[in-house]
Amino acid sequence: MVDHNLIQQIGVDESEIDALVSSAYGSDVAEGNMDSLLSGEIQNFQPGTILQGRVVGKAGDDVVVEVGLKSEGLVNKVEFDNFEDIEAGDTVEVLLEAIEDEAGIVKLSKRKADRIRGWEKILQTKKENDIVEGRGMRKIKGGLLVDIGVPVFMPASQVDIRRPSDIGEYIGKTIRAVILKIDEERRNIVISRRKLIELERESAKKALLERITVGDIVKGTVTNIADFGAFVDLGGLDGLLHITDMSWGRVNHPSELVRISDPIEVKILKIDLEKEKVALGLKQKEPSPWESIEEKYPVNSRVRGKVVNLVSYGAFVQLEEGIEGLVHVSEMSWTTRINHPSEVVNVGDELEVVVLEIDKDKQEISLGIKQTEVNPWELVAQKYPPGTIIEGKVRNLANYGAFVEIEPGIDGLLHVSDMSWTEKISHPNEKFKKGDEIQCVVLDIDQQKQRVGLGVKQLSEDPWLNAIPDAYKPGMVVHGTVTKITNFGVFVELEPGLEGLLHISELSDQKIENPQDVVKADQAIDVKILRVDIEERKIGLSLKRAQWSDAEEAGEKEAKEHGGPVPAKGGMDEHGALGTDKISLD
Repeated sequence: MVDHNLIQQIGVDESEIDALVSSAYGSDVAEGNMDSLLSGEIQNFQPGTILQGRVVGKAGDDVVVEVGLKSEGLVNKVEFDNFEDIEAGDTVEVLLEAIEDEAGIVKLSKRKADRIRGWEKILQTKKENDIVEGRGMRKIKGGLLVDIGVPVFMPASQVDIRRPSDIGEYIGKTIRAVILKIDEERRNIVISRRKLIELERESAKKALLERITVGDIVKGTVTNIADFGAFVDLGGLDGLLHITDMSWGRVNHPSELVRISDPIEVKILKIDLEKEKVALGLKQKEPSPWESIEEKYPVNSRVRGKVVNLVSYGAFVQLEEGIEGLVHVSEMSWTTRINHPSEVVNVGDELEVVVLEIDKDKQEISLGIKQTEVNPWELVAQKYPPGTIIEGKVRNLANYGAFVEIEPGIDGLLHVSDMSWTEKISHPNEKFKKGDEIQCVVLDIDQQKQRVGLGVKQLSEDPWLNAIPDAYKPGMVVHGTVTKITNFGVFVELEPGLEGLLHISELSDQKIENPQDVVKADQAIDVKILRVDIEERKIGLSLKRAQWSDAEEAGEKEAKEHGGPVPAKGGMDEHGALGTDKISLD
């Protein structure tokens, strides 16, 4: 306070002091701030200075503030957080921007004064890596402006661990973050909410790994979904809930059961402290339906189920939630060859199946559809015992024989070796074609392998037993036709279905390199029978011997009698030709 007695004692008139102050600072200061001037508390009225102001009142949307100049200043209500609570006499700090504007009013700013004070406070109390808290103000290029006492910048990449689709959702919300950088010269601060989350998660992760054990039931939040499963935030660490651990039943995609941000309760299945990974389970919270599988679905029992999936090798049938069995394509029909399960069943079909096998450890059940019907192969042996003559259609041809349909779904095999007693058949298409109706005799039945052997030649007597030996004897000269020429000799047809072999050594007295030098295909020739081998079912022939004269044959006989070189007795090779040993014609 100014000591007025002191002024009187020194002999200075107060009006003179008012004049001095008025000339130096203005009449308003002189009139209202004499005490401050004389006490040494007079303010600096340079633009850019923060001044202590006194609220005089309100004028519409403005607050009238007196700071000791000739006129009061106006501060808009938007610069006050509590405009409604402002009353005359309140003290506020404002920044002097201009002593007088064009309207002659002192230009003041409370907001700028607050920011300067806030900046000073930040520099005094905070440093890089410190935690601050503020309110999201607005989006700017590259990020978000946050008010922590002063506006600071938070890059979009530092808003969260996973960049949000719209950072605008943080406007108006309280944000905790870490100071990444302070630039005092430019008065710029960069903060990161992401780094704070990472730090807090790292701390929470360590605490979590120390706390949880396998078998614990914990709560979390779904943070991400992939084709193979879902990631669950357990509070500092994301655990993996694999798709196979979501349900005892079939799950095609994790999104069928969970969604991002869903709260979820899961069981700890496995903890890898070294890799900091946790495996989670949802289905393990409930007892496995496989525990009593043998009692519920004993082998050979008939059960009903629903087809839930088709694959190339079979159909999966759901017996109940969490229990699926496989019907392999080989178990769909007794008689029909199934190439794809869609030929028999479709997804959604309900059907009866038979339990064939259970592997509890692998959680697998083998099922059968055909077992619900009588196996027609069990009746084949009764209906078609060996010796039964049947008529059927040639359904297919293979290199080794023809498949003949005995009845729908039951085929027999007619092997090439059972097509003719006398003909050498290389391929069944030499005798039959698909669709031919033929008569066969049942030779044998293998019920276990589901095979029936058929024969055509067995419908007639084996000519090699009597007819051929009686009609063709060694030494006879017979007429025949060349049917096939090989490098080792010539096949000659003696009668339809009966061939003999004319070995190359029996074509001529001369040494022959190529049989075609002597005979041609389809040529009619006379040949001599050298041998009839009933066991091997072969006839050996000779062309040169058929052409010898009686004198030549007599000479051979004489040579034999006097110990001269004569053909030694021996058999034919596998082709019916003479071997290294020669055979006497006598």
